[in-house]
Amino acid sequence: MLRIVLIVLAMLGLLSACATPSTTVRPVAGGSGNAGNALTAAVRAPAYRLGSGDQLRIMVFEEESLSGEFFVDGEGMVSMPLIGVVEAEGLTLAELRSRIETRLADGYLADPRVSAEVLNFRPFYILGEVEESGEYPYTAGLTVMNAVARAGGFTYRANTQTVFIQRDGTDIEVAVELTPTLTVMPGDTIRIGERFF
Repeated sequence: MLRIVLIVLAMLGLLSACATPSTTVRPVAGGSGNAGNALTAAVRAPAYRLGSGDQLRIMVFEEESLSGEFFVDGEGMVSMPLIGVVEAEGLTLAELRSRIETRLADGYLADPRVSAEVLNFRPFYILGEVEESGEYPYTAGLTVMNAVARAGGFTYRANTQTVFIQRDGTDIEVAVELTPTLTVMPGDTIRIGERFF
């Protein structure tokens, strides 16, 4: 009787382990396990940071000549009137606004107030088992399923359970369970793998 109870408990343990979704981290060149774990969290709940190719609208209150539309260039900089280049790569919009206000307050304006918004995001990339791999424009709220649809859908060989995501600015690719709400960020590279059966 004790043997049957132990077998039943072992089977229940296996079933509960199978029911828990797992995320595997696969470092690529230059990556490490700790960085992969941090990236896994970022894949689940990303915070948007500016990068090369983003188009911004920056408004300086009551200073029309300092306001306008600007691009984050290939070096991650925004070139603005009066204060010159401002580093934007890796910053949030709030951090960029603060940096611009600080630069303007340094001998140019008494009490600068700045607003900033992203007009056009940098593109994302999708490859692997989709009909049309390539670069596509990003839109706010984009999910991996939307990205696959833009790329013409899955091929018949596609693994529709797991997707590989490499966030812009990292050298780590993370394998994540494909769910309807899994988000894409600007500059992401999404790879759809091949199923094994």
